[in-house]
Amino acid sequence: MNNPKSSLLTRNTIGEISASDQNKSPDYIEVVKAFARLTYESVYVIDYEKMSFDYVSDNPLFLCGYTANEVKEMGYEFYFRHVPEKDLEILGIINEAGFDFYERLPIEEKKNYSITYDFHLINKDNKKVLINHKLTPLLLTTEGKLWKSLCAVSISNHKTVGNIEIYKQGSDEMWTLDTSTRVWQKSNKASLTKKEIQVLQLHAQGLTINEIAEKLYVAPDTIKYYRRKIFERLNVSNILEALAYAVNRKII
Repeated sequence: MNNPKSSLLTRNTIGEISASDQNKSPDYIEVVKAFARLTYESVYVIDYEKMSFDYVSDNPLFLCGYTANEVKEMGYEFYFRHVPEKDLEILGIINEAGFDFYERLPIEEKKNYSITYDFHLINKDNKKVLINHKLTPLLLTTEGKLWKSLCAVSISNHKTVGNIEIYKQGSDEMWTLDTSTRVWQKSNKASLTKKEIQVLQLHAQGLTINEIAEKLYVAPDTIKYYRRKIFERLNVSNILEALAYAVNRKII
């Protein structure tokens, strides 16, 4: 395949931002900083004109042992230092297929779409951590090209790299990328019943099976049944994976 480093650096190159686009650009960094203070996720902003990072939060997960400012100064070089070579190849495929998908969208809809995928980071101690990486557009050029993106990083609830999905805000539609064919396959997000969502929400509050049963006026075996159905619908194997899946996909 093509050099993944080249693919990451060249797939969405944009020329100099026009004065009119610069004038339309809001002072968004303060808003991003406020969001970073409220979330458990690592947050950073990509600038595709400069091929750099505009902002990096101080959440340690993404930093790999560096300070936020050091990662910001590294920009794209951070990926090449701290993502394994095989994972970089996957990122190259995601970059190509993701922008192919994105460029087919009407300009007025582009900000409604987000992409999520998993890859490893290698920290300074040479230990690999599988992370989930979500990306959504912040600013577009007048021509509709992606100028700046907001990225959020958390621990993955999967066991392997990939798991590449695109979601549309306000819709149950989703697309999953087959990396072998590089074809996006359309489907609908997994759905839960109201009772199953309620059980997940109570688990998220830290309640045990018996406590949830008492709160919902049912037997513990009924809660166990709801849990089995949740695991089946979400294709997960335990409650922690179910909670991570539901939170990442805005089910709860």
